[in-house]
Amino acid sequence: MSRLARFIAASGMTNLADGVAVVAWAWLASLLTRDPVLIAVVPVALRLPWAVFALHAGLVADRMDRRRLILRMDLLRALVFAGVAAALWLALPLAPVPARGVAMPGLFAVICAAALCVGIAEVYRDNAAQTVLPALVPHARLERANGRLWSVEIIGNALLGPALGAALIAVAPPMPFAANAVAFGAAILLVRGIQGQFGTPPATPGPWRAELGAGIAFLRSQPVLRLLALITGIWNLFEQMILIALVLYTQEVLDAGARSYGLILASGAIGGLLGGLCAERVVQSLGPGRVLRLALTCCALAFAALPLTGTVVGAALAFAAFHFFGLLWNTVSVSYRQRTIPDALRGRVNSLYRLLAWGMMPLGLLASGLSVRLAGLITTREVALGVPFVLAALGAGLLTALSWRALGRGFARPTR
Repeated sequence: MSRLARFIAASGMTNLADGVAVVAWAWLASLLTRDPVLIAVVPVALRLPWAVFALHAGLVADRMDRRRLILRMDLLRALVFAGVAAALWLALPLAPVPARGVAMPGLFAVICAAALCVGIAEVYRDNAAQTVLPALVPHARLERANGRLWSVEIIGNALLGPALGAALIAVAPPMPFAANAVAFGAAILLVRGIQGQFGTPPATPGPWRAELGAGIAFLRSQPVLRLLALITGIWNLFEQMILIALVLYTQEVLDAGARSYGLILASGAIGGLLGGLCAERVVQSLGPGRVLRLALTCCALAFAALPLTGTVVGAALAFAAFHFFGLLWNTVSVSYRQRTIPDALRGRVNSLYRLLAWGMMPLGLLASGLSVRLAGLITTREVALGVPFVLAALGAGLLTALSWRALGRGFARPTR
């Protein structure tokens, strides 16, 4: 098996675990509380580390072998998921969900702490992983490699993972967490077999302020990179609003269970898979600037369509369209970043980029829960659960309008 094949396979295993966790974390929280703000606390714990540890993760990635860093973080996640599975087995049967507050507060606290640990490991692991790909393939093949990598990730993260997670949690709540521990163990074995040099740590690392300053200076000199990071961050805020709202919307408005929720997420994976397979040809045909503007426009329309369908099938189709165009955006933006940033700075600049792009996610999760709670004071519960989708659609539409000309100018000339 080639080095690239091993890397993609390992990414597929970790993203299969991430897909299982998408259902497992949120659904488990909903088994302990019906408060949308409290349910949002768990995914906030997963995403908050991006705002806190992203800069340090970039410094670490430029100071050590990135392959070794990936192995350590995957080992940490395997141990945490195994611990959560054990805690849930000991806590069964779960107490009935109260109308207000949280059932089994101790278990809820353990889940939040575990999610925080997994989120921290994800920051270091994912930042290192995105800096490894340029060492495995020539720059001219980055779009193709990223398309395949995103496709495999989507198969695990949004197609097989959610469906598997829904099936496992329907059997017993600890099952998806135990399965994730096994998946990360398999990823560790695959990455250990990849040979080569992945990052050249400096013999005598300089002061961390100076090294971080070099990354900031480079990002400041790249207006297109800054634009992509800002747009991606705001877009991620709106995406997180709909993802956390979708849990209660599926249960209470669509009157569906965990399997239907997993199928909606899986339909998004099919759309993303198709986007990954044709991304290279679409970019070559339309050009990166047009692809980015098309992706923003269609994602805003998908946000608006989600609460209007009123059926599981309609929500699944809207979710598939959203992920198809979202994958096109990711392929262009990630390839541009990998091609533009020098290897010696890749960890730091990548972490700064992702701080802007991912640091907004916790705000989206909290905004989703708060908007439902506030809307519930003046309207019915069913209407309130659709408010995050409306706000996300309006915000995404405004973002598209404001960034339209800037994206056209930024990609008017071929990227270097």
